[in-house]
Parts: sequence; structure tokens; C-alpha cells
Amino acid sequence: MADEMRCFKPGLRRRIAVAVVRANSLRCGGFSGFLTLLINVVFCCSLLSSASAVAADKVLRVLAWPGYADADVVKTFEARYNAKVEVTLVDSDEALWAQMHAQGMPPFDVLAANTVEIGRYTRANLLAPLDLARLPNTKRQLPRFQARSSIEGLTSAGNVYAVPFTYSSMGLIYDRKQFAVAPRSMRELWNPRYRGKVLDFNSAQHNFSFTALALGYRHPFQLDATQMRVIAHKLVDLRRNLLTYYTLPEEATAFFIQHKVALMFGNYGTQQVESLRRAGADVGYVIPNEGALAWLDCWSMTRAAKDQSLALAWINYMLEPGVSALLTQRQGLANTLTAPAENSDNAHIVWIGPVEDIQRREELWNRIVSGDRSELF
Repeated sequence: MADEMRCFKPGLRRRIAVAVVRANSLRCGGFSGFLTLLINVVFCCSLLSSASAVAADKVLRVLAWPGYADADVVKTFEARYNAKVEVTLVDSDEALWAQMHAQGMPPFDVLAANTVEIGRYTRANLLAPLDLARLPNTKRQLPRFQARSSIEGLTSAGNVYAVPFTYSSMGLIYDRKQFAVAPRSMRELWNPRYRGKVLDFNSAQHNFSFTALALGYRHPFQLDATQMRVIAHKLVDLRRNLLTYYTLPEEATAFFIQHKVALMFGNYGTQQVESLRRAGADVGYVIPNEGALAWLDCWSMTRAAKDQSLALAWINYMLEPGVSALLTQRQGLANTLTAPAENSDNAHIVWIGPVEDIQRREELWNRIVSGDRSELF
């Protein structure tokens, strides 16, 4: 009986044990004692079944970027809220959008996305407004992140749809051994001196935008047809210098070290710098003179969330000091609770904004990546 009892939770084990003791005391009653035992055990097992069903129903499906929901962070949340967390990782804004629209999959409850994507998801009616009274840790955030109406993408029609979580610039990462002087221009990516030694992030939106900065266009997120064509030609030219395109930070780190890469467009910014340095690479990081794109990632709750209380608990948990601090300690990313170290390059950061035509950029990018010749654009 002792072995069988181990499968029950402590509270239920005590109730069953009491039932057994009572039945034993009634052993002289024969059948009535056995009947008492049977009734009590069946009652307790029904409680166990109900409790297990409730626990099984408490599943939170999270859609996020690498480093945002580490295994130990997830485990602590699961234990605290007696729930199961299923994390799906994405490697691009395009992949995140595709996951949210995947057919035949259970819907996600919470997601992490940058402010531009949050605005896109809000307009598509995919997000639920957040009750800030149920997110008390938002009061711990730095004042500029509590000024939500001043951050494009967080609010709509008076409702808050996202809470800032982490941010980074997207500068140039370079091998100190191959650069006597730090590169100061994004145009260095096209320098023939580094042919076969450049890494680029596989993303339509960011490639068109950072190339627009390199070309001196004033509005990198709102390009006309002529500018788009010029940029397409420029990105085709960039292929000559590329080792390859990357998606995840870990992938970029492996390429950088194994192939002695000289220069990389750092889509994940300081997160990649931290990853490379931990892997033993001697790298530097700069914000180019033309400026660097920068992203602000947030947590949101989807309209499809089955358990809104659990979804809000996750978002609030992500803003606990200990959890937010892990972003900086492990990933090298800034968090929204503590001020980062002073950076004289801050004035050159260009926060990403909505682009003129996402579909058009993706169509052109797919042709560029697939190898179309410049004259075809």
C-alpha cells in the first residue's frame, strides 16, 4: 500500500491514510469496514482525478525569442502557479507572424514582439487589452517605459496592449584582430576587403531599413519605389561579401568563430556581443555614424488566451527584478527596470517604425536571398 500511496499528492495521501485507519478499526465489522474503506478511497481518488484535470488544463503557450524564457525561469513559474508552460521560439518577425497564423495549432496565450509588430497585431485584432491593475510589477519599470502613450505601438483607443520588456540597438559587430580601427560606417559591410567574411541577418524589413540608413535616406521605414529598387540592387551587391545569412544568435556565434568572420550586422545587438565574448571571440561593437536601428520588445496577451489570469501572471512574472536581471546577466540585453550603463552612442539610435509595405519588402527579399541578378530588379 505504501508504494501505491506515493502517486497521490500529500493532502490526498493523508485522507486516504485516515480512511484506511478507520477501516482497520472497523475490521471487526467485516463487510461494513471494507465498505467504509472502499467509499473513502473512491472519494479521495475522485478528488485526485479532479485535481489532475485542473492542473492539466492550466497550460500556457508562450511565443518568444531565444533567451526570453529560459528553462529555469519557466520551471519556477510552473511550480508557483501549478501550470505547464509550452514555449515556442522564433527567429524573425516573419516567423512570429507565421506562427500566430498557423493552422491546426492550439492558439498562443502570450507573445513577445517589438513595438512595430505589436501595432500590427493590434490592428489585426489579435491582442487583448491589458489590465495594468493586475500587472503590479509595471510600477517597478523606469519612468520612460511607464509613459506608455509616448511609445508608438503600446496603446490603441485608450487601451494598453503591450508592456516593454527589453531592448537593444542593431549595430556592427567586428573582429578586433581584423580591424586596426573600429569601423564607423555601415558601408563597411560592402568593403571588398571583407569578401566572404560578412554575416547578415535574414530579414526583409531590417535589411531594407539599415541599407536605407547606409545610403543616407531620411525615412528608412517609408521608402518610395525608386529607393526600394536602389536598395534591392545594393543588397544584391552585398551578397558578394557574405559568408551566409543567419537567423538565431547561437547560429551567428558559431559561424563567426568557425569561419573567422570579420564583420556582422548585429540584429540582436548586445545579446550577440555577449554570446560571442562568452564563446571566446575578441569582438567590438559600434553604432555606425549613419545610426543604428533599435528595437523595443514587449509582452502581450492574445485574444485567444484561454486563461487570462495565467497569461497576466506570466507577464507580471517577467517583470520581477530577478527575472528581468537575467536578461542582462545572461543575454547582455537591457531590461526595463534598471538603467543601462552610459552609452555615448545613444543619440545615434533609430527606433524601428512601421514600414511602407511589408509584403513588397518580403517579396523582394526572397528574390535577393534566392540569388536573382541585380538587373532583374
